[in-house]
Amino acid sequence: MKVNGENKFKSLLRFTTAGSVDDGKSTLIGRLLYDSKSIFEDQMEHIISSSKRLGKEETDLSLLTDGLRAEREQGITIDVAYRYFSTPVRKFIIADTPGHIQYTRNMVTGASTADLAVILIDARKGVLEQTLRHTYIATLLDIRHILFCVNKMDLVGYSEEVFVRLRADLETLGRKLGVANAWYIPISARFGDNVVERSANMEWYKGKTFLDLLETVEIIKDKSSCEARFPVQTVIRPLSDEFHDFRGFAGRIAGGSFRTGDAVVLLPGQHRSAIKDIYHSGKSSPEARTGDSVVMTLKDEVDVTRGCLLVKDQELPCVGQEPELMICWFNEKPLTPGVRYLVRNHASESVCMLGKVNYKVNINTLGHQYGEVTIGMNDIAHISIKSAGKLHYDPYIKNNITGSLVFIDPATNETVGAGMIY
Repeated sequence: MKVNGENKFKSLLRFTTAGSVDDGKSTLIGRLLYDSKSIFEDQMEHIISSSKRLGKEETDLSLLTDGLRAEREQGITIDVAYRYFSTPVRKFIIADTPGHIQYTRNMVTGASTADLAVILIDARKGVLEQTLRHTYIATLLDIRHILFCVNKMDLVGYSEEVFVRLRADLETLGRKLGVANAWYIPISARFGDNVVERSANMEWYKGKTFLDLLETVEIIKDKSSCEARFPVQTVIRPLSDEFHDFRGFAGRIAGGSFRTGDAVVLLPGQHRSAIKDIYHSGKSSPEARTGDSVVMTLKDEVDVTRGCLLVKDQELPCVGQEPELMICWFNEKPLTPGVRYLVRNHASESVCMLGKVNYKVNINTLGHQYGEVTIGMNDIAHISIKSAGKLHYDPYIKNNITGSLVFIDPATNETVGAGMIY
C-alpha cells in the first residue's frame, strides 16, 4: 500500500556504525541525513552555528550525532548516539558508536540490537586493531551483515588501487571470522562521494551507494521461527472497580509466537497453564509474535513474577547453573575468578561466581591465548560461571535475548561485563 508515493508499511533496519577513532563515523551519518534530506531546518541552523562557534571553516555534519559537549570539544564520539530517519523505501534506526578502546563497551551496547554493522576504515591507515575488535564483536553478537566503508578516499586521490588492496585485507578478515554477508564501498563522507549520490570521482566503482545498499539489503531474521519465549517484565494488577480481578503479565516476545489457548509452562516453577488472553497495543489479539510487546493472562491462578519465563510445553530451554560463555569485560578492574556478581539473564536475576578463564582472544591475531592470562577492560574471553540459581537459556546463536547475560557489581550497581552463551 502506498500513500503519496511512499510505502505505508515500510521495513525497519537497525544498524550500528563502528571503526577506529576519527575514521569519520559521525560525519558519515551526518552526511547521510543531510543528503537524504532528513535534517530539519532548525537542526541545520544549530549545526551551522555550532560549527562557527568551534572555529570550523566548513559545516561539520558530525555534530548532528555528537551531542555531548565533550564530544564536540574533542571532535570524537563518546556515548552511543541513536538517530532515526526514513526514506520512501525503508525506516532506519542508527546507533553511532565510539571508536576509542576505552569506550568499546558502548560499541557493544549499540551493536547488541543491530541487524547490520557499518565498519569504517580510513583509506590512509587501513585495517587497525579497532577494525579487528569491532568486526569480531559484530560476529560475536551474531550480526550477519557487515558493510565495510573505506572512507576518506579523497585523501588518497580516489585511488582504485588503494581500495582494491584494502578490500582484499577486509575479505581475508571476513573469511577468518566467518562473516555471512559482507559489502565493500569506497566513500568520502566529508564530500558525500558514494554516500547518497554516486561519485564522479570514482567512476571505476560499479557497486551500490551507501544509502542504496541500506535500502535494498535483505536482512535475515529467523527468531520468529525459533522456540517461543516470553520473559515476564512486570505483573499488572490495576485493582480498580473496572478491572478488579485482572492479573496480566507484561513483556516482549523474545522468540517464536503465542496464541490464545496455547498450553504453556512457567519457569522456573514448572507450573502449567494455558493462555487466556493476549493484549497488544491495548487491544485483544489472537496471536503475538517475536518483538511484540504484550500483556498476557492465564487460565489458572499460578504464581508469576518478574523474571519468570513463559514457554510452550514442547519447547523447553536449556537449564543449568554452570554455563560456558564468551564475555566482553567492561570494568577497569580485571576479571577475577571466584568473585561474586549479579547475573541478569533476560528479566531474571541471580547471584553468580565467575569461574575459570578457558582462553582469551588475542584481538590482533584473532587466536586464543591459554594458560595464565589477565582479562582487563575491553578484553574478550571464554569463561565458565556458577550461578546460585538455575538459569533458563538458549544458545545465543538461536536466541540473542535468552542467550545473553550481563554481569553487575552488587556494590556499585555497575555493569562490568556482557556474555553470550554458545
